[in-house]
Amino acid sequence: MTATAWLPEGWSHPLRVPLSTGHHLRPIRATDVDLDMQAVMGSQERLWSLYGDAWGWPPATMTAEQDHADLARHEAETERHESFNYALFDSGETELFGCVYIDPPILDGTDAEISWWVVDWLVGGPIEAALHEFVPRWIATDWPLGNPHYTHRQTQGDPA
Repeated sequence: MTATAWLPEGWSHPLRVPLSTGHHLRPIRATDVDLDMQAVMGSQERLWSLYGDAWGWPPATMTAEQDHADLARHEAETERHESFNYALFDSGETELFGCVYIDPPILDGTDAEISWWVVDWLVGGPIEAALHEFVPRWIATDWPLGNPHYTHRQTQGDPA
């Protein structure tokens, strides 16, 4: 699917999006690999339960080189407006706490697939709750989407 098939020509994606928690979202970059590896592999089992069937991700073992290549692909897709991976960071970008994905539609009658996750230790806490509240409102106000499909599954409670 081409970018123009699901997003208007000339539309610009947000580059930095503040959250009420003091955290922010920004498009992930290949240079985020060290922070991403910690977040993903520290939550690998739960992330596999959420995304494994659909994406085969994240594998049980993943090298920094594999993650770097994956993040470089995400970065390039964002620049081409093919799909978007926004990372959730603290104010100094010293820790990555999760991601928000905005992808082309899969289901007829929708115009995007939206999902997100946080690291295991934030599951059920105020940062995850803020993200749950924020993402649908952000998509409705800042994205040219009329009928997004939210594939995010609630992860409240014990991550085990």
